[in-house]
Amino acid sequence: MPSSYQAPSRKDKMQATTHSQTTESNLTHETATVRKILEKKGSDVFSLRPQNTLHEAVVMLRDKKIGAVVVKDSEGKLQGILSERDIVRRLAETPGQTLPQQVEDIMTKTVEVCQPDDALISVLRKMTAGRFRHMPVVDDGVLVGIITIGDVVNYRLTELEYEALQLKQLIVG
Repeated sequence: MPSSYQAPSRKDKMQATTHSQTTESNLTHETATVRKILEKKGSDVFSLRPQNTLHEAVVMLRDKKIGAVVVKDSEGKLQGILSERDIVRRLAETPGQTLPQQVEDIMTKTVEVCQPDDALISVLRKMTAGRFRHMPVVDDGVLVGIITIGDVVNYRLTELEYEALQLKQLIVG
């Protein structure tokens, strides 16, 4: 027997095992909600009053680099939403006379809203069916944010990248 040989000891049998992941943790899937987007995005909402002019709206859309603005009354209650698309339609209808008009004249008054705990898939379906890209988020009657179709798509892409990484780790070990 070589002199360097050592008989197995009890410690050799007690190999440390680590579990950075389990099948359960890799396959568990939480429902993605509006709240998760707002946690990352924040709750900033740019708004105008119904009496503001379309010129003021266009300047805000340009300066804030947004595609829609929420319209609220003096008490902060949601009155409507005004999108770039609304403005373009009015420009075509009243060329040269559009910018002095008031926001309330062309805003969408019946606004589809969602709540923080709504599933993103249901919000995405509403947006697709209604052919709109911006949706105010209301919690207990209070406007708490706005999400866009781009927010939902970006969230889902990040989620898919994470799922692909998890699967790769599951395969590689």
